[in-house]
Amino acid sequence: MFFDGWMPLARILVLGTLAYAALVLLLRVTGKRTLSKLNAFDLIVTVALGSTLATVLLSKDVALAEGLTALALLVLLQGALTWLSVRSPRVSRLVKSEPSLLFLEGRFLQGAMKRERVTEDELRSAVRQQGIGRLEEVAAVVLETDGSLNVIRAPVDGPRTALAHVQGAQAEARRHSVPRTDPS
Repeated sequence: MFFDGWMPLARILVLGTLAYAALVLLLRVTGKRTLSKLNAFDLIVTVALGSTLATVLLSKDVALAEGLTALALLVLLQGALTWLSVRSPRVSRLVKSEPSLLFLEGRFLQGAMKRERVTEDELRSAVRQQGIGRLEEVAAVVLETDGSLNVIRAPVDGPRTALAHVQGAQAEARRHSVPRTDPS
């Protein structure tokens, strides 16, 4: 059917405005982290909030109070999980993955790429998106916890402190480090 009357449209306008205002208020009260894109759980909460808002707007079977309760529950659960993950390394490890090193100093790290299901073409694309035309200009490519690929330009002199806590970085550094001789 193309048109069921003006009442359903008025219902959507009123409920939509109220639900939207309530969601904005909830997000302002709970802070920026509620809708961050730091990991898979953050993405799931964002999608769930959108789905819940759509259900409130379009389903006549869901009352505004029920929808707002569902939105508040999702926001509060997300807040509790992020609060716990900041205070407990165990919860943090459960919720968040570590970033993974996929390319280092001209070499594709095939084992890490297979584990993370990333192709060479995807890495090359990430490099091109940074305006880099040659892989020799790249020190490293890291798959971040939010699924994005970060490209670190070469040359990188000194220790790569940005690669601390990146899965595989220390092992690769040890495997390819040249032992220094002491002049004394």
